[in-house]
Amino acid sequence: MTKISIVIPVYNEKNYIEAVLRKIDSTNIADLKKEVIIVDDGSTDGTREILSRLQDRYLIIFHQVNQGKGAALRSGFAKASGEIIAIQDADLEYDPSDLAKLVRPIITGQSQVVYGSRMMGNNPIGHKRYYFGNKLITWSASLLYGRALTDLETCYKVFATSILDGLVLVQSDFAFEVEFTTSLLRRGVKIIELPISYHPRKFHQGKKINWRDGIKALWLLVKYRFK
Repeated sequence: MTKISIVIPVYNEKNYIEAVLRKIDSTNIADLKKEVIIVDDGSTDGTREILSRLQDRYLIIFHQVNQGKGAALRSGFAKASGEIIAIQDADLEYDPSDLAKLVRPIITGQSQVVYGSRMMGNNPIGHKRYYFGNKLITWSASLLYGRALTDLETCYKVFATSILDGLVLVQSDFAFEVEFTTSLLRRGVKIIELPISYHPRKFHQGKKINWRDGIKALWLLVKYRFK
């Protein structure tokens, strides 16, 4: 049976992580066998204590200090044993039930990579600054790389594990999103986008990305295009 490795980077998510895991456990993802890999990226709010109690149920990696989303994902990818990998945030902004339709193009051989696009569904905008920032980043990527995308910064990136072969990823923060996507575009990899549901949360609920990440993303788009 084909296995999907669901990699979850976690940083200070004590209020959400157990609910996310319950949702994943109860979701049938196209009848795939599930492997859940959680990377705690130096949490200090009690998340580590919660995860310590769950080590008999999930593969859990602990970073001693906070290194960033990209670093956490690299740690998770290195341990993944599934033929397919899906990235899942540790909050409830993204619904794991959407993963079932995101894996189908990979299973049927239509593409090796599928993104879940928040822009293709009828979703609330949330923070206008970050909504339009993402639109700018995605539009810039489409212009620079000649491939039309709608949501480069989406969490839901699902891909055949083999796509990582020879892929050098070094960005340790949210710049992972740009680095990963531009690496695929430069290789000529086909990226399918499908609509997903999205429930944006506010900063007091734990949202972590900021405007500096957006500036860095735009700079890296240009840097990688002409590298």
